[in-house]
Amino acid sequence: MKKRFCTAVLFLLLFLSFVKAQDRVPVTGGDDAGAVSAAEEFRIGVQAYYRYAFNEAILSFERALSFRPGEAVILEWLGKAYYRSGFEEIAVRQWRAAAEAYGRNSGPGMLLLSRIETVANRRSLLPVADDEIRYVEAGRYPGRYEDYVLYRQPTAVLPVGDGSAWVVAYGSNEIVRIDVNGVVKDRKRGPINGFDRPYDLVKGIGDRLYLSEFRGGRVSVLNSQGDWQAYIGSKGLGDGMFVSPQNLAVDEDGYLYVADYGRRHISKFDPDGAFILSFGLKSALFPGFLSPTGIAVKDGKIYAADAAAKQIYMFDSNGNYLGVLTGEGLRGPESLRFLSDGRLLVADTNRVLLIDIDSAIVRELGLAGNERVRITGADMDRNGNVLAANFAAGEVSVLTRFDDLASGLFVQIERVSAERFPQITVELRVEDRLRRPIVGLEGLNFLLSEQGRTVSEQTFLLPAYRSDRADISLLVERSPATANLQDDLAQAAADITRALEGNGRIVSAVSAGAQPQRERSENPLTAARGAGASYSPRWRFDLGLRLAATDLLPGEKKRSVVYIGSGGVGELGFEQYSLSELAAYLANNGIAFNAVIVGGGAPSEEIRYLCRETGGQALSLYRPQGIGEMIRSIASIPSGLYSISYRSQLGTDFGRAWLPVEAEVYLMERSGRDTTGYFPPLE
Repeated sequence: MKKRFCTAVLFLLLFLSFVKAQDRVPVTGGDDAGAVSAAEEFRIGVQAYYRYAFNEAILSFERALSFRPGEAVILEWLGKAYYRSGFEEIAVRQWRAAAEAYGRNSGPGMLLLSRIETVANRRSLLPVADDEIRYVEAGRYPGRYEDYVLYRQPTAVLPVGDGSAWVVAYGSNEIVRIDVNGVVKDRKRGPINGFDRPYDLVKGIGDRLYLSEFRGGRVSVLNSQGDWQAYIGSKGLGDGMFVSPQNLAVDEDGYLYVADYGRRHISKFDPDGAFILSFGLKSALFPGFLSPTGIAVKDGKIYAADAAAKQIYMFDSNGNYLGVLTGEGLRGPESLRFLSDGRLLVADTNRVLLIDIDSAIVRELGLAGNERVRITGADMDRNGNVLAANFAAGEVSVLTRFDDLASGLFVQIERVSAERFPQITVELRVEDRLRRPIVGLEGLNFLLSEQGRTVSEQTFLLPAYRSDRADISLLVERSPATANLQDDLAQAAADITRALEGNGRIVSAVSAGAQPQRERSENPLTAARGAGASYSPRWRFDLGLRLAATDLLPGEKKRSVVYIGSGGVGELGFEQYSLSELAAYLANNGIAFNAVIVGGGAPSEEIRYLCRETGGQALSLYRPQGIGEMIRSIASIPSGLYSISYRSQLGTDFGRAWLPVEAEVYLMERSGRDTTGYFPPLE
């Protein structure tokens, strides 16, 4: 007993020495036995946290605080455990108390205050433009590095899901893929005869890309890697032929629209490249195009810009003229791109505009800062930046929300794996201030350190955004509304299984009955059907969702709970956990919520909210296109989770030492940092 007591006291002294070394308030009050108990509970809590056992961690940290009330490091970790459990308001309260205990002007205190501000101001996962925020230039992807030409005269950009972007280089007859650091990762010049003044690039259905060739008088069909596959059209004046094809658009059904600058009209093709019709010539109602440029399509309506007329016109899918969207304040509109929120992003001379198509209100989003400016193409990348192709300056401008540029990145060290000490693996999540993941980072963006010294043998591991696999947990509604829909539930499970083949797995199926539980059957169809006795008017959506989500924590980093049900949540849907707490639990652990609706109903507002807040969607099982695309898209969910390994140089004191680690992340003019610690294995 005496030996164990001395060991615990030694551990406590080491623990407190770290606290003091980190400029933290020393432990005060209580007796030695209480200090030992606090240290032991703290260790148990940290280890539980790294095992994803957040409830267990909360209990341990609470017990530790009972022995050492007001201890800053325990309060901070208690807040972290509450945050990962979805209780953000409680987490913020703990962090505020910890910041006061550390000292608001101390390093740890200021880091916590920044974290509190970020969590309090979050709003959305999706890359959308904020009406109140202006975008400013945060960096550039130059077309020239010293005497080496990277590309010439960019005309368009096409963002890729991994954070990179294809840049169409009109002047150098190629497309180049550039990562978030401005590094050229790939370069495509077309078939053996090459591209001939490429101008615009858009994504079609499946893995297909379309590239217009201005001087070549054709459209090239490419695969997702940019490799040439075929041509659509050729130079000439006949149907389906071009003189100077420029901007492109693809509608929801895969139909391609091509603005022919030379012939002053727009041509429409089916997904296989067969010509359908042309429109835009002068008529009794329409004045005719003078200089057709950008095109965008949404909900069966075509929006087409005319740079010379300084107007944006509207047509239906058959080319019938519908009127003018707006001409207010336009100087020379070129590319048009729809954002995820349904607003138009417009490249207009030296600026990027945002247009609400319902109200036709035009707002200036940002300006490119170079002296020579002609923005011919603009789009929003996966990280919420606006990429603007500056044809005149020969570069791509990166425009970022002013608030993001000022406040930096939100970095969280989520897990430290020390089982193979001194080899350490750190998992950290990088987001912006709106909870949107920052994807596309590489090893050069990260710097890890121990006690102020850069770690040795830092190795960047496969980031989650590059993974093409996903884990799914099924949440099956067991209500009276689904009791007679067992065949439909089984069909949904079958469709999900089929869509996942080769790209993921179903890790569990949870029956959301009166007492939610995991189904024992390994057959997803049998599990989805369930037993008749499991259906109850007192079914519990909240408990079922928590259970299904918890099963995903140790698995793949791309993951989703897929709810299969009538679209409602029941009278007891939020009996124990609120809607906001459930959404936070999912979002704070990188879990998307998707819904498959059976029985002909519609998703409730609560179901839509969960989808919206976590980056998922709700679809009917019976839709003609099926649900396969939604399930397959889970494997392409953007993830800001990164893993880095290194070799620790710190002593362990036989596994009793508390070892610190700090991570700093840099991206252009933005940065962020987080600090944490861990216990090595006991020896």
